[in-house]
Amino acid sequence: EDNGMKGAIVAPSQNPVAAAEEIRRYASHKHVAAIYLPSCCVEPLYGNRSYDPVYEAAQETNLPVMLHSVTAIFPVFPFNLNVFNTMFSAHIASHGLSMVANLLSMMETGVPARYPRLRIGFSEAGIGWVPWMMMRMDKEYKERRRELPFLTDLPSTYVRQMFFATQPIEEPENMQEMATILSLFGGEKSVMFASDWPHHDFDHPNKVLQIPVSAETQRNILYENAVRFLNLKEKV
Repeated sequence: EDNGMKGAIVAPSQNPVAAAEEIRRYASHKHVAAIYLPSCCVEPLYGNRSYDPVYEAAQETNLPVMLHSVTAIFPVFPFNLNVFNTMFSAHIASHGLSMVANLLSMMETGVPARYPRLRIGFSEAGIGWVPWMMMRMDKEYKERRRELPFLTDLPSTYVRQMFFATQPIEEPENMQEMATILSLFGGEKSVMFASDWPHHDFDHPNKVLQIPVSAETQRNILYENAVRFLNLKEKV
């Protein structure tokens, strides 16, 4: 029954070959719009070559992959949260750093360059970490580019082609700071509103609307960017 909902294929990271089979099996379903890559204690990280079958299937079927972060206790970075005493610290570190680690892993093995038509998204980590990582990677790349032979351009070039969900969005007292963050990595064209409802810490769209950006950028964040990422115009 068509109730207006779209879904994602869960790609089991422990068996990438089986995940690729699942992707090809369900990709043609009219309500399937993405591939979900669970990032809870995933090892190895998503840049490992063992995941190539997943990316090959995703690119072949024109479905985006979306990494989703969580808070989990795991004795290996970035989830070694056993060192903290509070959820305050664990929640902050786990969500952002798991996306940082997986982005670095994917970049060092050239995933966005080897699969140029693959759409990659990151969710459940906010967006404040994106410009920081983009600038750090560019600096290191200029000094160590021989270690990343697959990349043909600065890492920031690939980051600007990726997508990022807002939740849990940062909430500075001066929301102009969020507009500045968006401008640092081209987020006007790549950030997508995510609510995480019905969790207690869900984000209301009004919080995004408080960011002092143009009406066009608001529409992009609340609608257009997700339509492009999920290819929704082909799924109606």
